[in-house]
Amino acid sequence: MTDQAHMRRAIELAARGRGTTSPNPVVGCVVLDASGQVVGEGFHAYAGGPHAEVVALRAAGERARGGTAYVTLEPCDHTGRTGPCALALLEAGLARVVVAVSDPNPAAAGGADRLTRHGVAVTTGVLAAEAERGNAEWLTSVRLGRPHVTWKYAATLDGRSAAADGTSQWITSPESRADVHRLRAEADAIIAGIGTVLADDPRLTVRRPAGDGAPADGPGLPAGRSGTDARPPGDGAPATRPLLRVVVDSDARTPLTARVLDGSAPTLVAVAADADADALPSRAEVVRLARRPYGIDLAGLLAELHRRQIVGVLLEGGPTLAGSFLREGLIDRVVGYLAPALLGEGAAALGPAGAATIAETHRLEFEDVTPTGPDLRLTARPVPLKEL
Repeated sequence: MTDQAHMRRAIELAARGRGTTSPNPVVGCVVLDASGQVVGEGFHAYAGGPHAEVVALRAAGERARGGTAYVTLEPCDHTGRTGPCALALLEAGLARVVVAVSDPNPAAAGGADRLTRHGVAVTTGVLAAEAERGNAEWLTSVRLGRPHVTWKYAATLDGRSAAADGTSQWITSPESRADVHRLRAEADAIIAGIGTVLADDPRLTVRRPAGDGAPADGPGLPAGRSGTDARPPGDGAPATRPLLRVVVDSDARTPLTARVLDGSAPTLVAVAADADADALPSRAEVVRLARRPYGIDLAGLLAELHRRQIVGVLLEGGPTLAGSFLREGLIDRVVGYLAPALLGEGAAALGPAGAATIAETHRLEFEDVTPTGPDLRLTARPVPLKEL
């Protein structure tokens, strides 16, 4: 097998940690013996737990000596809750280490240099783009100092997220709704606007799929936030931190009876600095941010979430809030669920986003198109400015 084939397997392994490693990255590792046979595999399963390299080396044992390790992220060279992985690879006697993405975190980077100084052959950049996509949340957090933002929406083929009478349940299929809960399970926080809270009274938690694929009522799941926990059974892993619910509510209009205040998960309500103090909800944590022409300071909100070690957020609406995020250049990925249906009128999925002309269009590139029941799930990312 080639370097790319082994690295692709490491990327697959890394994905098993999605939703349980934050605020750490997802990382996968494959170890070969000196003859090129796979003797160990591993992935980082939860923050504070063993890193992918350590798990794979434990499986390989003495067979790793003189072999090759494939790692999706440069092995760390610092001591945190665990020791440096670069040192573990050296002590295992690896002859070669292949890395997909260099570590942008200055506190942990340097593993490749340490390995090279001690005579280990290091190759970097193998399947780098693919590995970066799998670790986009953490990389965005480290590089930009803010959480990675995924905007999720559901719409008809003509782009309507609700009918003319305001009804929106259900535009998409049970399969699509179940898939949304998978997205929620992979996020650290869900952001919704006050318009969505007043119109739909969502709970904004992760719920276990019911037998027909539709989400069942109930509180968010404590471990892994979804029905499938990626951790090895019986390893003493702590429960994954609960999903944070965030309501963008400039004028503090969140009703005390709103389901986002039901106590099943922590809730943060972001209000304008000049909001009426008497109207602030007492059953949630409140953060005051500067008022802007289109609501509150969204960059300031993301900075506050970053301070709380929130790495990835799922933006769930509504169209006005999504338009504001897009206008500010704060959307990193779009996941749209399109139903094979037409309305002809009703609310659009996206509100004003600062594009008055075709020249100002927010250009995206498709990353994936997948059927979800009778619907299509479209995944796209903004085109880098250097490519425009």
